[in-house]
This record gives sequence, C-alpha cells and structure tokens, in this order.
Amino acid sequence: MAKVTITQVKSIIDRPNNQKLTIKALGLGKINKSVSVEYTPQIAGMVRKVHNLVEVKEQ
Repeated sequence: MAKVTITQVKSIIDRPNNQKLTIKALGLGKINKSVSVEYTPQIAGMVRKVHNLVEVKEQ
C-alpha cells in the first residue's frame, strides 16, 4: 500500500458530528496538523467523508 500524508486545512467548527469524529479518528484535530498513514480502503473512506476539510498528498 502507498503511504499518504493527510493534512487538515479547515476547522471542524460548525461541522456535523460524524465529520468531527472522523477527523479525530484520523488523528487530526487542529488546522495544519498532518499524519502519515497507509492508504487502505478504510482510510480512503474516511478521507472521502471529510474531503472538504483535508488535503491528501502521496509520499
């Protein structure tokens, strides 16, 4: 699997609770925080759910 870096670029204020929980599950929570993870189908689904709040870059 490919490694990707996921960076939060927008705030979770005034977002639905499921998006807030997904951001927390990804290990994010603050703007400009990044995590490097394997790009599995589970991670892809989480990113799809919060695509408007994050930026994804391949490593």
